[in-house]
Amino acid sequence: MKKIYTLISLLILMMAFTACQEDTPKPDPEPIPPPVETFSGTLPVLYINTEGSRAIDNKEEYLHAEWWLDNLGLDSYESIGSKQKPLGMLIKGRGNYTWTQYDKKPYRIKLDTKERLMGMKKNRHFILLAHADQDRNDFMTNTVGFELSRRIGLAYTPAQEPVEVVLNGQYIGLYFLTEKIRVGKNRVNIEEQANGETDPEAITGGWLLEFDNHAETNQFIFKEGNGEWFGVKYLSPDSLSPQQYDYLYNFILNLDSIIYNSEKTSTEWEKYIDMDTLACFYIVNEIMDNIEAFKNSLFVHKQRGADSKLLFGPVWDFGCSFLRAQNPATYFLYQNVDDIYISHWIEELLKYPRFQQCVIDHWNRFYPSGLDGLEEFINQYVEKIERAAEADAKRWPAAYQGKMLRYRIENNFKPLLRAKVKFLEQQWSNKTN
Repeated sequence: MKKIYTLISLLILMMAFTACQEDTPKPDPEPIPPPVETFSGTLPVLYINTEGSRAIDNKEEYLHAEWWLDNLGLDSYESIGSKQKPLGMLIKGRGNYTWTQYDKKPYRIKLDTKERLMGMKKNRHFILLAHADQDRNDFMTNTVGFELSRRIGLAYTPAQEPVEVVLNGQYIGLYFLTEKIRVGKNRVNIEEQANGETDPEAITGGWLLEFDNHAETNQFIFKEGNGEWFGVKYLSPDSLSPQQYDYLYNFILNLDSIIYNSEKTSTEWEKYIDMDTLACFYIVNEIMDNIEAFKNSLFVHKQRGADSKLLFGPVWDFGCSFLRAQNPATYFLYQNVDDIYISHWIEELLKYPRFQQCVIDHWNRFYPSGLDGLEEFINQYVEKIERAAEADAKRWPAAYQGKMLRYRIENNFKPLLRAKVKFLEQQWSNKTN
């Protein structure tokens, strides 16, 4: 009998314990992780897998990687390679501000073999631009700046194509596959100069240079005639003999001195700079209100020959277009800017009446027919990238670009562009200096 009472007592205790458990609030279940954001399916997808899935965490070290391009059945592009038969490449980080300040990174790639990527001319050297810095204008500033360069007739404008990228199995967003600026038949078409060249005639060209105020090893630092410091990088050749060093240093130093000649009727500077390419380069950047155009990422080149001139271009970085708070329809690009955007040379050169007239002449050659259909070009490009931009915004939710793309192009980018063109029309159309 005692055993029965004990068993009943145990059953009562168990029931009480169960009831207590039911009354105790249960913790919320673990949330189901959201699906990994993926590409839109409206653009080709570039797959890149680094060796050992290593992270690309610096700009100095190339990593070995495999890649293939899937056109997703889009008729405009060809697939290259496949998951089963990938091709080889080297990849590393690139950029300055865009590399350090944004989670979405740009990359430089060097293919093992020359390929016709996205319909561009065969080459091994390309850039994957993230355009994370173009947050106010939704991927459009380089696109439109490059289009204007082609329309005005600059000799070479880098080709670019939008593509979505999957890196080591993870979707990393909408990128712009862009030709790297370098010497070549289909790029900057100058006779390449050998590293360490000493021949007096050969060292007169070809030079590919970049004005850039970020400290680099292959760079000269000069004090401009107005007291500002500026850097000039030598990109080709990239290793100099003493003779090359002296030639380039003296060329830039003498040119700066001549530009700051107090006598503005002088034509001496025209022996050093091709005035027509400078005028066209300036007009394109002025339309885009690119306040960094004559400060950083400014490319110039020079053919071989003692009498050859410095040619401005190709155009490159329009990330600082329509950036300033001041109304761009009130100022030229070199006016009323913060100290970090003070331009090199252009403001001084525009004090020369002959160059002023050259700009006016090229503007009137170009405008208005050169802008015909530009807004339709923008509309078509927006339609092309819109869904990919939306996917990119989901992948990088802290970023601004890509959200409400069409609305913001219509209500921000286009009005700013129209206002700047109207301002330039008032300044230059059908006028003589």
